[in-house]
Order: sequence, then structure tokens, then C-alpha cells
Amino acid sequence: MEEIRREEKVKTSSAVWLGAANAGTGLLCAFAEGAAFQYLFVNKLGLDVRLNMIVWILFGVWNAINDPIYGFLADKTKSKLGRRIPWIRYGAPIMAIIYALIWISFPGTEGNQVFLFIQELLGLFLFDILYTAIASAIYVMPYEMAVTNKARNKIFLFNILFSLINFGAPMVLNSQLDKLIEYHSDIFPLIMAAMGIVCGAIVFASTFFYKENNYVKDEEQPKFLEGLKLCLKNKSFLLYEVLSWTVIFAQSALMVGLTYVSGMWAIDGANNGWLGGTSIIILYGMLLLGVIIGIIFFALMREKLGARNNTIIMTLIMGLGCIIGAFFGMNFYICALTFFCCGIGLAGGLYLVPMIGGDVMDKDEIDNGKRREGVYAGINSLITKPAGSIATALFPLMLTNLYHFDDSIKKEAVDEITNTVTQVIDYAAQPQSAKDGLFLCWFLITGILLILSAVAMYFYPLYGEKWNAQKEELAKIHMQKEAEYIAKKQ
Repeated sequence: MEEIRREEKVKTSSAVWLGAANAGTGLLCAFAEGAAFQYLFVNKLGLDVRLNMIVWILFGVWNAINDPIYGFLADKTKSKLGRRIPWIRYGAPIMAIIYALIWISFPGTEGNQVFLFIQELLGLFLFDILYTAIASAIYVMPYEMAVTNKARNKIFLFNILFSLINFGAPMVLNSQLDKLIEYHSDIFPLIMAAMGIVCGAIVFASTFFYKENNYVKDEEQPKFLEGLKLCLKNKSFLLYEVLSWTVIFAQSALMVGLTYVSGMWAIDGANNGWLGGTSIIILYGMLLLGVIIGIIFFALMREKLGARNNTIIMTLIMGLGCIIGAFFGMNFYICALTFFCCGIGLAGGLYLVPMIGGDVMDKDEIDNGKRREGVYAGINSLITKPAGSIATALFPLMLTNLYHFDDSIKKEAVDEITNTVTQVIDYAAQPQSAKDGLFLCWFLITGILLILSAVAMYFYPLYGEKWNAQKEELAKIHMQKEAEYIAKKQ
């Protein structure tokens, strides 16, 4: 048993570099597959919004189906470096180069609809091919490096620490997109290129600080459809998908309402008891406080309560917080409480959900004798990727159709740099029904889904002393297989 504990110890340097690589790929994706790339083509280069919509629909279809395909290919990869590291190490420089190139605005192409359509679509496809291969490999590396949650714990904590970059940097840059792209169009591509090179270098360098088991690449993997069936027969995987889908939905739903609440309530503090513009800063502070307390609590209670029970606590706290916020969120202090509960939920999503996912993959190996992290990660992405899009689209749809929010109500705004006047949505002039309905549209569905996830996790079978014993036995089997592999190759 002592030998297992020594084997199941992850070096701090390995956890740090893996977290940095995860943050690097996530940061590039946040800009290339988010608001910044779309803003460049539509608002600066003049791509028609209808053609832009077609680009993102086509890309959305590809983005959904490529994950399980890559996962299947990665599981079958045979290399001296392993199954995952080759994709990360050799893909990182190519990803960095493609990322730098997709931001180039070619002279004379502004307003050329055919050229811009092809450029945006090709840029998204090429970047995502490399990103999917690299990010998916990084995502499953913790499960390659260790089996027990005690050993994986350090990896997940550093992932959370570095993930603050993924959340913070896009929020700051996206808030300045108009100024950067419209008024500093010569500098913006250089900023993006530098970001791509730095992140690519970090991802490349990280591969020299962690390793995976060698014996796995010699194991025969099932065919694609057979492997898919095995995944869908895994009860713990199906329950995990309820949780994973809901967490992504909740994260997206929380972010999409921030613009509305800051416009419709924070600036109207005199009438509604809010604290003016400072209210949003306070809400962010409560969210961050919830994240910090959540991480500390879950880390301390990981061994005592286990991942499953901690997850039930997390989903109940965030779910109940959202339901209370849905009906009473117009009271600032209640809304602050909801944000605190959401912070605890975000901490659980970053810390506990990957832990549960690792247990699901370990259970599959115990039942079927094969490590198939790639396929599981790919199918999980296929199922959960629509969650963010649904949450983003559902909120304005409900607010407009049920509570009469009107985006045609405009006001004039003056740009601080150029003094030009533009028309923007006047949130303060929205009808009272939209202000009152904001919190129901924002929090209610999320709260209900989180409570249902807590119920699903109640039936999740991978917990307790029996499961911990199976995990320790699996770690022992990994040690034995790796020792036999090394002896055979010598």
C-alpha cells in the first residue's frame, strides 16, 4: 500500500505546468471562438450578419461532432511519448501560428462578402482542429497521471487557479473590443499574435513536465460504435452528464444576464434600493468570495465527504440560491446572496465535476479493462456543448416574449475617444415588467436544473469505502502493468 501512495503522488511542477497549458489553450479559444473574432468580422470588416450566422451554424455542427472523433483517434494513438503528449507537443506550435494568422485583415477585402465568409469559416475550422486535439488531451491528462482523487487533487486546484485567467482576461478585453478593433486596428492583430505565440510556447513547454503511462498505448481499443455503446451503458456516465450539462448551462446563464442587470437595475438605485454603479462590483465580490470559500470547503471535505456528497451540497446550494434570486433578486441583498451561492457552485464546477468525470472513466476501466478517456471526453463535449448556446439564447427569448423587453428602445452614447455619437439599447427606459421579469428569466430555470442534478447525483453509485478500495486496487494494477511494460521493452 505504501508503494501505491508513492506512485500516486503528482509533482507540483507537473500540476503547475498542466494548469498553465490548460489556461493557455482556454484563453486562445475564448477569443478565437468567442465575441472577439465575430466582432472583428462583422463590426470592423463588414461581414453580413446573416452570412456570419451561417458560418457559426456550420462551425457549431463541426464543433459538436469532432470531439468524439478526436477522442477515438487519440485513444488509438501509439507513440513513444504516449497517446496524449504528441498531440499537445507537436500541435501547440501549429495552433499558435494559425491563431496568429486568423486575425489578419487583408487589404482591400473589407466588405467583400465571399472572401470574408470563407476567411472566417476557414479560420474557425483550422483553429478548432488543433484546439480540440490539444485541449482534449490536456483535459484527460489528470486521469492519465494518477487514479486516486487524493493524487489528482493538486492538479485540479492548480487548474482552478489558472482558470481565473480564462475568466478575467476575456472579460477585460471584450469590454474594450470597440476601441481596440475600431481605433487601434493596426495594433490589435499584433496583440492577438503575441498572445498566440506566448500561449503556444507555454503549452509546448508543459509537455516536458508531465508524463502518462506507457502500457496503455499497447492495449487494443474497441471500434468506434462499440466504444460508444459501452459509454452509454455506463450508468455513472449518464448521471454525470446530467451534472456536467447543467453546470455549463448555469455558468453561461449567469454571465448572459450581467449586462441586463447592470443596465436595468444598478443604474436605477434611487428607486429600487440598489447601490448605483457600485452594485455590480459588489456582486462580483460576492461571487469571488463564494468561489474562494467553496474551494476551501470542498478541498477540506474531499476525503471526509467524497466527491459525490460534496457535489450534492454544491448543486443544492447554488440551486436554492438561484430559486431565491429568481423571486426576490430585485432586492440587492438577496441578489448578493444568490451571487455568493453561485460562486460556491462555480467552485464546485471547476473542482468537483472533473473529479466525478475521472471516477466515471475509472469505472469504465474496471468494468471493461481499457483506458478510454479520449472517447469519454469527446462524447461529454458532444452532449454538453449545446448547453451554453441554449442558456445564452433562452434568456433574451424569455425576457422579450414573456416580459416585453424591447431592444428597439435606444439612446445616444458618446465615444470617449472620438466623441462620435452611437445608438445603444436604453436599459433604464425598459418597462417595469422587463425589470421585474429579469430575475425569473435569469435564475429560475438554472435553479430547477441544479436541484434536478442534485437528485441525479443522489443515485450516482461511485462513492464510499467500497469505491475507494476499487480505486486503490486500480492504482495497483496500473503500477503492475507499467512495470511489466518497462521490463518487456528493456
